[in-house]
Amino acid sequence: MTGRILVSFLLLATVLAGVGTYYFQVYAFYDELPEQRSIRLTPIGAAASQEFAVQNFRGIDSDSSPIRYRACFEIDVDPAQLTPYSRATPLNAPGWFDCFDAGTLTEALRDGSAQAVMGEANISYGIDRVVILMDGRGYSWQQINPCGEAHFDGDPVPQGCPPPPERRD
Repeated sequence: MTGRILVSFLLLATVLAGVGTYYFQVYAFYDELPEQRSIRLTPIGAAASQEFAVQNFRGIDSDSSPIRYRACFEIDVDPAQLTPYSRATPLNAPGWFDCFDAGTLTEALRDGSAQAVMGEANISYGIDRVVILMDGRGYSWQQINPCGEAHFDGDPVPQGCPPPPERRD
């Protein structure tokens, strides 16, 4: 009898831990962002990003990681005027954030129906905000750049990278 109680308790604890872990990974650490009327994009040859008007903005972010930002919006801009981003790798969003589909965006980049451009370089050290433009819509996320990859791995940063922040061990 005590064995059944113990096994039942362990199974219940396992299920609760699994449900809790799922909830925290998919829902708890994300905050929906307020409506925004503009985003920052980097024009070709510009030293810094500039504001561009957007409509119907939806976004999520999290303080727990610099690469959890995702956004969807409508925008009227010519991608040819913006700095291309050749390393774009759309990152998955939680399933409940249904306007952002990394698989569809990856395929659109592959077949040329979308263009990836620099939103803002080094929005935090080693992290770029990337934007995909496709059919009057924009999709944005943050991803690690080569400076960040080297720095976060503990390697010397490549030439041309800004100086890394001091490490806090």
